[in-house]
Amino acid sequence: MNQSVSQESSDRSQLVAFIVAVAFFMENLDGTAIATALPQMALSFGVSPAHLSIGITAYLVTLAIFIPISGWIADRFGARTVFGTAVAVFTIASVFCGVSSGLIQFILARILQGIGGAMMVPVGRVVVLRSTPKNQLIRAIATITWPGLIATVIGPPVGGFITTYFTWHWIFLINVPIGLAGIVLVRKFVANFRSEKRRPLDLTGFLLGAVCLSCLMYGVELLGREDANWSMAALFLLLSLVFGWFTIRQERRTAWPIFDFSLLKIPTYALPLLAGSLTVVAIGAAPFLLPLMFQTGFGMSPFESGLLVLVYAAGNLLMKTVTTRTLKRFGFRAVLLTNTPLIAFFAIACGLLAADTPVPVIAAVLLGAGLVRSLQFTSLNTLAFSDVPVDGMSSASMMYSTIQQLAFGIGIAFAAVALRFATMIRGHVHGYQPSDFRAAFGLVAAVALLSLPPYLRLSRHAGVEVSGRRQTEKETPVITRRKREP
Repeated sequence: MNQSVSQESSDRSQLVAFIVAVAFFMENLDGTAIATALPQMALSFGVSPAHLSIGITAYLVTLAIFIPISGWIADRFGARTVFGTAVAVFTIASVFCGVSSGLIQFILARILQGIGGAMMVPVGRVVVLRSTPKNQLIRAIATITWPGLIATVIGPPVGGFITTYFTWHWIFLINVPIGLAGIVLVRKFVANFRSEKRRPLDLTGFLLGAVCLSCLMYGVELLGREDANWSMAALFLLLSLVFGWFTIRQERRTAWPIFDFSLLKIPTYALPLLAGSLTVVAIGAAPFLLPLMFQTGFGMSPFESGLLVLVYAAGNLLMKTVTTRTLKRFGFRAVLLTNTPLIAFFAIACGLLAADTPVPVIAAVLLGAGLVRSLQFTSLNTLAFSDVPVDGMSSASMMYSTIQQLAFGIGIAFAAVALRFATMIRGHVHGYQPSDFRAAFGLVAAVALLSLPPYLRLSRHAGVEVSGRRQTEKETPVITRRKREP
């Protein structure tokens, strides 16, 4: 009977993780596919493609502003209510994006979409964390991790396909059936978790943090543009530092902080959040660099490039099948200490590829890069919440989502800046050369290795309740003693 109840609970938690994963996939696919549709959208709106980049910027800045308040809203109104509403808002905003006939309408629709997206990711993670027993957390986190990873990779080719054979409107309208199904499933299967404590809103901290994060996100986005205004980017980054200092000062003084920095006292949360962000920067650069290298460096068509990048996505999927067993066998510390150098290794390997490299070799490198990318994300995302108390889940998820979102943006900007510096060193010759990508991937590898030393501080037993490694280690001595008793 107990086994039947346990199995039913396991199946339900996995179903909840799948529901959240679909929402994550919808958001990430939408955010990456739009980049390939900008020229056609600009033509439709009667503006230049450069003007349409504000639609991407508006979405990213809105995320930065509203992610921090998502934890408080979920605690106040319930995780199911907020997550389901977020899916509905994102779906409605997608319709508005798809039927937009002008730039202003599109920007407003993207802002509304950003509000929905800001609530979906951190609150969706809380839903999974609160619905899943710790001994099943690795599988649940893997389920909600891989859709986002794959969406960032396949987004550009999918966007190109839709734009080429249909119209750009369908990039947004395709979200409607997914969103409607998600709303029904959330209402039926997700419990409405909420905090028993009624915390007042730290409005001052929220406003200071919103200005800090929006300035940081906008400054990073400016750095990633081809026509980057360095002085303007530097100004916004400086403003983010100033408001960041005021935010930290405010949060340390208030009794009910919206940014709960006390969570950083938990080693298994602080290390994935801070050191792991360096890994995210490195990993976030790859989906930007690879298609660019294949098309501009190797002269491939968008279709050929897209097929190769799909191999990278396949690595993410394949690793999901062995992640749980790998972490249970070796533990979080050993996996992170081994896998982080592998991320750097495959980044260098990507940079050493050339136009005349056999396709099977390119595919093998991309597959390996996808495998280690997936293992790193699942390890970090699971370890981060292994020791967080239940009443701190919302705040922890909010901060983790904020830092990870920023790290992804910084990764793309870092890759773009690295390429520009490489072209400057060789004299501003028109177009990118393979040597430029070797330099960029080399810098990406260096950033990944910077996150390695902090992982040495992890205990061998870090996250044992989640990985189950402690139980495995205890079994062997017991068997040995039994053999010696006679």
